[in-house]
Amino acid sequence: MGYRITVDVGGTFTDVVVVGADGELLIGKAPTTPERAFTGVRDALENAASGLGVAVPDVLAGTDLFVYSTTRATNAVLERTTAKTALLTTEGFPDVLVLREGGKSNPFDLDVPYPEPYVPRRLTFEVPERIDAEGGVVAPLDEAAVRRIARGLAERGVEAVAVCLLWSVANPAHELRVAEILAEELPDVPYTLSHRLNPVVREYRRASATALDASLKPLMGAHLAAVADDLAAAGFTGELVAATSYGGIMHVPDLAERPIFSVKSGPALAPVAGKNYAAAELAARDAVVCDMGGTSFDVSLVRDGAINFTRETWLGERFLGHLVATSSVDVRSVGAGGGSIAWVDDGGLLRVGPQSAGARPGPACYGRGGTRPTVTDAAVVLGYLSPEHFLGGRMTLDAAAARRVIGELGERLGLDAHQAADAVLAVASEVMVGAIGDITVNEGLDPRESVFVAGGGAAGLTIGRIVAELGCGRVLIPRTAGALSAVGGQYSDIVAEFTGSCPTTTAAFDRARVNATLDELNARADAFAARLAERGISGTRRELFVEARYAFQVWDIELAVPSARFDSAADVKALSAAFDAEHERIFAVAEPGQTVETLTWRLRLTAPVGDDRRPRMAAAGGAAASGAPGASTEAYFPGRGLVTTPIHTGPELPAGTAVPGPAIIADRTSTLVVQPEWTVTVTGDGNYLMEVDAR
Repeated sequence: MGYRITVDVGGTFTDVVVVGADGELLIGKAPTTPERAFTGVRDALENAASGLGVAVPDVLAGTDLFVYSTTRATNAVLERTTAKTALLTTEGFPDVLVLREGGKSNPFDLDVPYPEPYVPRRLTFEVPERIDAEGGVVAPLDEAAVRRIARGLAERGVEAVAVCLLWSVANPAHELRVAEILAEELPDVPYTLSHRLNPVVREYRRASATALDASLKPLMGAHLAAVADDLAAAGFTGELVAATSYGGIMHVPDLAERPIFSVKSGPALAPVAGKNYAAAELAARDAVVCDMGGTSFDVSLVRDGAINFTRETWLGERFLGHLVATSSVDVRSVGAGGGSIAWVDDGGLLRVGPQSAGARPGPACYGRGGTRPTVTDAAVVLGYLSPEHFLGGRMTLDAAAARRVIGELGERLGLDAHQAADAVLAVASEVMVGAIGDITVNEGLDPRESVFVAGGGAAGLTIGRIVAELGCGRVLIPRTAGALSAVGGQYSDIVAEFTGSCPTTTAAFDRARVNATLDELNARADAFAARLAERGISGTRRELFVEARYAFQVWDIELAVPSARFDSAADVKALSAAFDAEHERIFAVAEPGQTVETLTWRLRLTAPVGDDRRPRMAAAGGAAASGAPGASTEAYFPGRGLVTTPIHTGPELPAGTAVPGPAIIADRTSTLVVQPEWTVTVTGDGNYLMEVDAR
């Protein structure tokens, strides 16, 4: 067995995890290089390869599987750097992306401007055609008009086309013919058909997903091709796959064809790692997984050993951003990371994020020209981060610059530098507590009943404050915390979903139509599995889900379907009972006997290829293990002021060591701040279990 490499290219840092035949993890970290992703990947690989004593080309030449994850797609949508995209809709329905589905976080805030559509109206074109809900042709497709539209798109320099015609989920004939005409008239322009990508009934969701996917095709196609070329030039000859929003992996050509599944692919891997750590260390099946990187704080759930999924992923603020509308790991993100900028609003209140200093210039303490205070700068001022030992000594921080920008912030707030820095972390922590509450309390889950798994390079700075605020008493911080998403890639399987729309009700269940839909989904899954078999991948498993609701409800919930087919009334009754149970679990109320409407059916195919061994960091070399601190510093803690605080070197702490707070544990890729009244115990695998001090 050769090496297995996983990469997570984040907004600030690029993380690399290398696993060899012995199953031990080696981590590399380097600043992200937006202009050429492979530069940062190579730097991080060199950092990881140093632990093996092997050169990067030799590591790549001996690698069987390379898993690549990037924030490129997510950032491109948020920064509006995607391709110039046109939307083709049914005549009379040009405003699908304008009108959306309604919804507003604060209906009484009249100052919020109405959001712009993802594709502007000037690039939205109406196609003369009409198909009804039963799939019948009401108005035939005007092919001459489609050709005129296509030629107009060429004149406007359109780079991608999204096609979303009314009721194409019932009859895709017109969308398929439009695709043929586009291929003839615009052979070099990629397009996306809504019925293939996201065949759901709700028009806005289908159109939004289609537009996002089409706009990403030129960018992600070129990006993934460049990564593949750079890897090949560096000596890699193994299998290259990419992470997806499913929390799984996909072959690169498949992802380039459907790049929407690369959106939030990095954050989707963190709960995969969190699930493995919670099970291996604590035999826990319920976990809240937190991942705090340079630009954002992401939180996700593991319930009863399964990762939560959703179709409500927004890029940007809910209702104001753009709805991805495809199935993805349920990750709630807020703009509160190590690089998040602290600022004072017009009312004199301190805010943190969502703006980020990013990788360039980064926080002021990075010494790359940053002039605005960030969470990382605040941690330096508080004494939590050692300027000489950041990232294991590979990067020296400019403490004077951090003190300067935090001091300037403090002057505006009437606080000294330490108080201002503490306020920055306090505000950032409250933002993160809100994100955790959104995915737990608001979903009927008490976070105090779950294990917390904290990751990300900046998580250790604030996790103590966060769990204390929530009333939780235990949190696991892996030694791989600084690269949690990249670690998740080591345990990810190939995952694909196949979707079909077939509305019916339990009161008049159309078993023939539903079974025909399920047969079609299984046929598509069979074709996908056959392609995997050609690559030597077998042993797939399938799970069936349906989106359903009580009759006349507006929104639906997704539940696992108890039977693979519906051959009798008993199968329908079992589905209804399963929905009642799921509705009661989420909302604490159910209506047994009430009619249930089913809308969209999904078949999820998983091909196990992930590593099933315990996640273990490679043993540290150098100094002999010791429980004694290597140094101390003056660190600031709320309510106590400056305290002489011991600094422990993480790899030198033997298993079983108990470190009472206040203390600082410095590792190669992250720093853990142990607040007073907390104690950290080093586990048998070398991870850190932080618990409220029994004293």
